[in-house]
Amino acid sequence: MSWVGRDKKSVWHPFTPLKGVDDPIMIKRAEGVYLITEDDRKIIDAISSWWVNVHGHSHPEITKAIAQQASELEHIIFAGFTHQPAITLAENLLSILPSNQHKIFYSDNGSTSVEVALKMVIQYWYNKGEQKSKFIAIDGAYHGDTFGSMSVGERGDFTRPFFNHLFDVEFIEFPTPSNLDKIKNQFLDLLKSENIGAFIFEPLVQGAAGMRMYDATFLAELISLAHNHGVLCIADEVMTGFGRTGKLFASDYLANTPDIFCLSKGLTGGALPLGVTSCTKEIEDAFQTTDLKKAFLHGHSYTANPMACAAANASFELLQKLDCKKSIELINRCHMKFAKSIKSQPIVKDVRVLGTILALEFKSANDTSYFSEMRNQLYPFFISRNVLLRPLGNLIYILPPYIITEAQLNEVYSAIEEFLIERA
Repeated sequence: MSWVGRDKKSVWHPFTPLKGVDDPIMIKRAEGVYLITEDDRKIIDAISSWWVNVHGHSHPEITKAIAQQASELEHIIFAGFTHQPAITLAENLLSILPSNQHKIFYSDNGSTSVEVALKMVIQYWYNKGEQKSKFIAIDGAYHGDTFGSMSVGERGDFTRPFFNHLFDVEFIEFPTPSNLDKIKNQFLDLLKSENIGAFIFEPLVQGAAGMRMYDATFLAELISLAHNHGVLCIADEVMTGFGRTGKLFASDYLANTPDIFCLSKGLTGGALPLGVTSCTKEIEDAFQTTDLKKAFLHGHSYTANPMACAAANASFELLQKLDCKKSIELINRCHMKFAKSIKSQPIVKDVRVLGTILALEFKSANDTSYFSEMRNQLYPFFISRNVLLRPLGNLIYILPPYIITEAQLNEVYSAIEEFLIERA
């Protein structure tokens, strides 16, 4: 039996129906921007394998760091013990996060980094003797698939089976130029409630909702209003962190700084799973006690895995290099030029760019949600041209590794132009 046959017999894939879909593509190795199949096709990974891969696949500096760490210390319990890779990574992250960030808590992925943030907020208020356990979130949000992260995310078909098990959250509308005053008034009314503990958001870009982008000045105003009412602010930078928006963090565009950051995806350069939740000294102070009942009793078996931390430290060093910054700027310039060239195409509804993110939304007479039938045309079209672009309904996006060349980007753009011509 072939590998794919064995896969179909024993493996359950994420976000994939068990019937009625094409067989998965068998990848034997990956290098740079390419995923290489068992029949030696080279597919450009134009979405960084779900946004995680920032420096290219099998990067020698990252793989070397993992191998060396694996030979010295592969893993230990992180309660009562520590190790150099975790300490160095915490110091590295605090050196690039906003100056109000004071402490690093490790977990396993983006969903758990958000889960940690939510629990941290609830217990922060609990330790201070206040019952502020309710959250404000933005409509359309995606913060992960654990129950807490689902609770602060969009209530739709993704989470419908679990509605009765999600905690109550107040949602404000997604900001657009036409509704800012309405949102501000709604937000102020919610802040007057005595049980609001925090405001959580994906800064500037809602990824899974279709790379929806909104104004930094308005978000900074909401943060200011929240702080004025004693409400904490959580920036979910799982997707936007580590240069994706053109700056190290999307929050770097903001005049006001969140209290908690959630990080993952690009943290290890896409090599190993790792999550981080950072917080201010004020939040940490609420846990500064000898009372075990007020300690943050949360952890994972693989918290601060040394190999993952070593990969993250290697990725951090690559991120700090001038070449990486220049690559991010190149991707942005190329995206802007391409967006300008296609925005007037008949089937293009909208094209938007922020940093290394390009989102292209197609006109559709039918469903424009994630479940749009258009995705069944888009995905196979681009895969057949050896480009991985995983649609969000009637939208495709490019979010490439930073090592992608202009020539490789042009291959992706050419495939999109071909689709536009065929559908004109």
